[in-house]
Amino acid sequence: MANLTMSITEFVLMGFTDIWEQQVLHAMLFLLIYLTALVGNFLIVLLTTLDEHLHSPMHFFLRTLSLLDVCFISVTVPKSIIQSLTQNSAISFMGCVAQVFFVVLFACTELALLTVMSYDRYVAICRPLHYQLIMSKGACEQMVAASWLSGVTSGFLNTSVTFSLPFCKSNFVHQFFCEIPSLLKLSCSEKYLAEIGAIIVTTSLGIVCFISILISYIHIFSTVLRIPSVEGRSKAFSTCIPHLVVVTIFLNTGSIAYLKPVSEAPSVWNLMVSVFYTVVPPTLSPIIYSLKNKDMKAAFWKMLRKTAFIYNNNNNNSKMNITPTSFSSDKHEVTSVNSNKLPI
Repeated sequence: MANLTMSITEFVLMGFTDIWEQQVLHAMLFLLIYLTALVGNFLIVLLTTLDEHLHSPMHFFLRTLSLLDVCFISVTVPKSIIQSLTQNSAISFMGCVAQVFFVVLFACTELALLTVMSYDRYVAICRPLHYQLIMSKGACEQMVAASWLSGVTSGFLNTSVTFSLPFCKSNFVHQFFCEIPSLLKLSCSEKYLAEIGAIIVTTSLGIVCFISILISYIHIFSTVLRIPSVEGRSKAFSTCIPHLVVVTIFLNTGSIAYLKPVSEAPSVWNLMVSVFYTVVPPTLSPIIYSLKNKDMKAAFWKMLRKTAFIYNNNNNNSKMNITPTSFSSDKHEVTSVNSNKLPI
């Protein structure tokens, strides 16, 4: 079986289309999405790092999520753009292994981190008096480290299960990146057993995270509904709704991608679902979190005002430096002219 597996030296990613004009359109669209994701996520990283008012545990997790989203979308989208523009859809066997590993790693880490963020909201709303004690700097760092550890573990398990199978049917992957369900179609062994194994490995973490998020939000909503003032309820909901929207998009699309029967999934549907869980969340997360977060918006406008102030000061200083120089040069010219008229 190992010999059969290694007989395939590369895979061909079929992608969205083989028509050149549509490939260019796909590349431009993906490039726009990728740049939007980079700008949005790096802006959040910049704001939460520079602004002292955004050094809370919630913004620490948000900064980590933004860095994670940059890594997540960078695994699939740049490669897809290059393949569309160069019309070279081949990816090496080890390149495919690496792509599967990092997609699972970042996806599972993000799911674990979203779970941690829901716990942070639970403590902030349901146990506000103990918030600083429970969500200390050390505790937050340990939670983030545990999220990364769960992602690395899931990545190794899923990758080893997938590539322990012999691939002898074909090397054409009907996807724009190396995705486990699409790779299982290429196996010549009993793929249903492998599919069940991959589902168990993938969903074990997902089930734990989903239950944890569900419990956190049950407590959050029950606490918020007991707040007497409308303003208090609105403020509490405004900190939870962005996170809940991101979790819903990520869990729904990821679950559909990995729990659907691989032998029955239409190719176009499979592609769109994969886009929704690998491309959409990293792109929309900065927008969703920033729109409902007053602190983020205030920090953004503060940074713009500070940047404009520094720019204007630099312009004024440069003008002031130029003016005396011109006067001195004129004076020098007058002196030199007068000196030429003096009798020797």
